[in-house]
Amino acid sequence: MAHHTLSPRQYLILGLVAVCAPLGDTCLSRGMIVMPAITLAHPASLLPSLIAAVFTPWVAIGIVLLIGFFASYLTALSWADLTFVLPATAFGNVIVALLSRYWLQEPISLERWAGIALITIGVSFVAQGPSLTERPPSPLPLEAESAVEQETVR
Repeated sequence: MAHHTLSPRQYLILGLVAVCAPLGDTCLSRGMIVMPAITLAHPASLLPSLIAAVFTPWVAIGIVLLIGFFASYLTALSWADLTFVLPATAFGNVIVALLSRYWLQEPISLERWAGIALITIGVSFVAQGPSLTERPPSPLPLEAESAVEQETVR
């Protein structure tokens, strides 16, 4: 199995995948801290509460960062396997823990730090593999294959 080398732009995309989601999640948390609790117990106040939350500056920044994550994630999936891209998002757990502890001042237990360490070790194993699995070339485009299969059934 041949290893594909990544271009600097592809590394940048993977970096955005790894950083945008944890930053976005942390900003959402920071913004929601100042909001009253949103509950499903009062459905009439649910929509106005959610709209008010979206226009909170930290929540809005978090949403923009999560849109950036989604765009970079889709871009990465266009040239790499899911089993390669998804662990890049797992490294975000480390970033979330650091931001939560030192920016949001949240306590983090020893068990959570141990779990984060295990995730980081697992990501390092996956990162050493190929970004794209070699597949045998398909003789027909996907649409042609399904048309042939339908004709065979008839």
